[in-house]
Amino acid sequence: MRYAQLVLGPAGSGKSTYCSAVQKHAEVMNRVINVVNMDPAAEVFNYEALVDVRDLIQVDDVMQAEDMDFGPNGGLVFCMEYLMEPDGREWLKEQLGEYDEDCILFDCPGQIELYTHMDVMKRMVLQLQNWDFRVCAVFVLDAGYMVDATKFLSGSLTALSVMVQLEVPHINVLSKMDLLNQSAREQIEMFLEPEIHELLASDHTASKFNKKFRKLTSALGQVLEEFSLVRYIPLNINSEESLTDLLIQTDFAVQYGEDLDVKTKDFEYPDPDDEREIEFNN
Repeated sequence: MRYAQLVLGPAGSGKSTYCSAVQKHAEVMNRVINVVNMDPAAEVFNYEALVDVRDLIQVDDVMQAEDMDFGPNGGLVFCMEYLMEPDGREWLKEQLGEYDEDCILFDCPGQIELYTHMDVMKRMVLQLQNWDFRVCAVFVLDAGYMVDATKFLSGSLTALSVMVQLEVPHINVLSKMDLLNQSAREQIEMFLEPEIHELLASDHTASKFNKKFRKLTSALGQVLEEFSLVRYIPLNINSEESLTDLLIQTDFAVQYGEDLDVKTKDFEYPDPDDEREIEFNN
């Protein structure tokens, strides 16, 4: 059995930083976690990649092809679709190898449409499962984005859309907590275990737009609240405790280690005849 995290989220939300931090944290714990760069448009990242999809196909090459007429987004979608073609799947399988108990983070592109309404990432999930991977999704959202109720609602609905589309265990992470000042950290606490109706009734929702569409936002918020569909885990990459807590959550989501053999130790029990001999001599 192997384990995979699909690290998803909007561009600039901190997905690559998350992968790098988790990989380094695992080294401290004497554990190996590999990372795969799935972004064919990536320019730089700070982790050691087990596989880099740019070795197969790059967005710049697609955009410059004479028989194609793609912009950046169209080129990226083409690259991801190509990866799910037979040749691309075979290349990826060969690059991943066949190591048991392997844990791999897939650092995915930031184009959110890949996860919300296109099926390319869903097909990737099914392919990984066919390769004996247990898969979970880690949706990364910038903590600075959660500054008022309307943005919280927007981010939560995006996360919910990804959950519905991929149909795998899902964890939402608030990244860049280390960049917030004390006042901002205290303010964001209300969004970690939110009371949606209280948030929508707060001063943060005083715009004319929200007054006009209050019934709509209230209904959407009620769905999130009553079904407890979206909750967030704060991540401070400078805190080993924060990284450990998050790793526990992701391990639980994919049931990491449950199939490992139980370690046993042989004990030498005393021979009853020896005990009787000692009693006799005494």
